[in-house]
Amino acid sequence: MKALKKKIDSVKPHFEKGGKLEKLHSVFDGFYTFLFTPNETSRRGVHIHDSNDSKRTMIIVVLALLPCCLFGMWNIGYQHALATGETSHEVFKLFFYGFWAVLPMILTAYIVGLGIEFISAQLRGHEIQEGFLVSGILIPMICPVDTPCWMLAVAVAFSVIFAKEVFGGTGYNFLNVALVTRAFLFFAYPSKMSGDQVFVSLGDAAPVDGFTGATPLGQLASSTEPGAVITNVIGSPLDFADYFWGFIPGSWGETSTFCILIGALILLATGIASWKIMFSGVVGGFFMALLAHNFASPLYPVTYLLPLEQLCLGGFAFAIVFMATDPVTACRTELGKYIYGFLIGAIAILIRCYNTGYPEGAMLAVLLMNCFAPLIDYVIVNSNVRRRMNRLKLNA
Repeated sequence: MKALKKKIDSVKPHFEKGGKLEKLHSVFDGFYTFLFTPNETSRRGVHIHDSNDSKRTMIIVVLALLPCCLFGMWNIGYQHALATGETSHEVFKLFFYGFWAVLPMILTAYIVGLGIEFISAQLRGHEIQEGFLVSGILIPMICPVDTPCWMLAVAVAFSVIFAKEVFGGTGYNFLNVALVTRAFLFFAYPSKMSGDQVFVSLGDAAPVDGFTGATPLGQLASSTEPGAVITNVIGSPLDFADYFWGFIPGSWGETSTFCILIGALILLATGIASWKIMFSGVVGGFFMALLAHNFASPLYPVTYLLPLEQLCLGGFAFAIVFMATDPVTACRTELGKYIYGFLIGAIAILIRCYNTGYPEGAMLAVLLMNCFAPLIDYVIVNSNVRRRMNRLKLNA
């Protein structure tokens, strides 16, 4: 590595101001800072630099996502084996089937997203930010495994350009980029995001008789029987253990609540994510699930689905841990974090339970509260200012 760094340092002047390749400075700087720690120091004044910079933050989030990512790859192979009637459930065989199934999606998201960010940084003369390191892996994880790569490319391009770059790039977007991608796919290509069979990769194999790829939430949304039973892709009943461990069809990174909890512990232990948002989000979701359990509607008879099961289904847990806690799009005030998280949890379950057109409400809940986060902070800050001003008047 020392030899490589020495070689790169020798050509670095060509990419700096006055060099013959200065127009490519942003691209060079992006690769340089990705490979090595910059050797620049503060030249004047007193500066205090936090060792946990944006690059380290993004890497920690990616590490926290790895348990969900690896399990999701295995689960793709497992659901494929169930649907096609395979009797062999070898761990590595299932994992590598899922790995090859999602690899094109991951590459598409990174190539398109990073390509746009590189071009944007070059046109503006800015440094290339590390924000898409996380978005690039989040986007495939919250999409069905059978999403065509060209659709994903269009959605990623739309999201990065119109939800991020037009606002100034990393740190200036007010909507979660990954969820905007999913929302674009959901409304532009609904058959590929909510169809019964899009969540199970079949490859070239023909499905067995009676196969359905509907997720548990999809089954609930289409059922009007109070005693309905949630089943897997071959019709066998599912229980709470299946929901918790993740042996269910769904967007491949969101199915395992256990792996999501591991990621949550990593984010909390490193101080990357706010426990206030996670805690209040779970409380809000549980509260609304409890109401739905006791006051079921004729169109959505959820009396047989316990509140804790609601929290383990769909993308609820994943959204609370990895989406709601995005520091750029979430509330900044301490009280605002509680309000923000609670409303996300409550609205997600509310949409899920009382609107059969949207069996999964986490995406819409987070995006909606992204829009209201600045308003929540504004109200809280101004309330604090008025309270302090009144206190000063009384003391005077």
